[in-house]
Amino acid sequence: MSQQGPPLPEGLVAVVKRDCPTCELVAPVLADLRERAGLTVITQDDPGFPVSADWVVHDADLALSWHHGIETVPTLIRVADGAEAERTLGWSRPEWERVAGVAGLGPGLPHYRPGCGSLSADWARADELAVRCGGSALRSRRVEIAASADEWEDMWDRGWSDGLPVVPPTEARVMRMLEGTAREPHETVAVVPPDLVECSVEKVAVNAVMAGCRPEYLPVVIAAVEAVCTDEFNMHGVLATTMSVAPILVVNGPVAARIGMNRGINALGQGNRANSTIGRALQLVVRNVGGGRPGGVDRATLGSPAKVGFCFAEDETDPSWPSLAQARGFGADQSAVTAFCGEAPRLFADELSRTPESLVRHLAQALRASVSPRAVLRMDGMVVLSPEHMARFAEAGWSRDRLMAELDRELLIDADEIIRGAGGIAAGLPPEAAGRRIPKFRPGGLLVTRAGGPAGLFSAIIGGWLNGPAGSDPVTREVTP
Repeated sequence: MSQQGPPLPEGLVAVVKRDCPTCELVAPVLADLRERAGLTVITQDDPGFPVSADWVVHDADLALSWHHGIETVPTLIRVADGAEAERTLGWSRPEWERVAGVAGLGPGLPHYRPGCGSLSADWARADELAVRCGGSALRSRRVEIAASADEWEDMWDRGWSDGLPVVPPTEARVMRMLEGTAREPHETVAVVPPDLVECSVEKVAVNAVMAGCRPEYLPVVIAAVEAVCTDEFNMHGVLATTMSVAPILVVNGPVAARIGMNRGINALGQGNRANSTIGRALQLVVRNVGGGRPGGVDRATLGSPAKVGFCFAEDETDPSWPSLAQARGFGADQSAVTAFCGEAPRLFADELSRTPESLVRHLAQALRASVSPRAVLRMDGMVVLSPEHMARFAEAGWSRDRLMAELDRELLIDADEIIRGAGGIAAGLPPEAAGRRIPKFRPGGLLVTRAGGPAGLFSAIIGGWLNGPAGSDPVTREVTP
């Protein structure tokens, strides 16, 4: 509620609307108070209610009601020296007599009746009133769209869309989105590649609106923007590579449940608003703020559905098994987003292994083919373990550390098998690697997380991109309000 606005008149003021049974009930009391105490009535809907008179003021634009925080009608207020001294909501004879200083009000009326919702508090009007009455401090450029134009088509024509329809980012929607964070709208979140443009919280909110986010998702989107706009993640390189990679976002901690993210059935797919829109909002920020568009800096040969947006929450129902964020140094009570540069997920199926030893060997075989069976050390990877596969390790008492150690051992590869020319294949390691055993992934280059429905012996492997200074490293950022 704004601290400025049209003042209330001195003395007693009642705010009412005709479309309220309690207001209709107290209409005789309003007339009585006018005669005995000089009441002014502010009517929200009908200028002739309770009567057509000079002491009845029609709040046609609801500015008075909005600025003075009227949430319920009838509301009786006493104003003294230009300031509100007291108020009471609904109809209560003792309270009205106390605030008005007048005895014997409404002798034939019930002792108490609750009021109705104020029109100024109606959710359908809230956004428009906030902009019109509260003013807008937004700094983003305003774009006028002709009344006869199709706004969705117009936004596509202006290049703001990823190919799917986007939500028009009106002032009201952006202001509502900004309610999802305590950060100042003009605070800089990051410098966004490839054009290295400063991106404010407000600009993130604009793109979160376009992506279809709810306000409570905004802190996660902000953390994701912070993560990918780092030298370590190298978003410019991720765009410029001809490989089909994009930011993969894994959300950990209390925020995932709080905003209703999907960690279960179809967690890597469609159907959950938070999962679908958070990753999309990040991609729209890179596109619309940073200038990263296909055919420009984005040079992917084939592309990937992950480029639309790829975000999911980790299954953290087993507290004995540290989450991905915990494995990366965060506490269980902290909310965090990990950005990993990867391709679309590839199914890993094993419906016969009943021991962790069998399953880990099979999983390692599948991981060897990640990106290419002949690519070692240069590419990171991610495993998304389903609950049924995870149960094989949990029931045997394997810890996360035990699983990672076993995978490291199984992922040692005889260089002679993948040397250039071996098996008649030109691609591979240089000849000087002969005779060595080389790990598939660099230390810490394989990330393991958990998600999926309770039934189905299927997990997922997500291949990565080049790692290190020439490529991309995973980055984890805390989600803060």
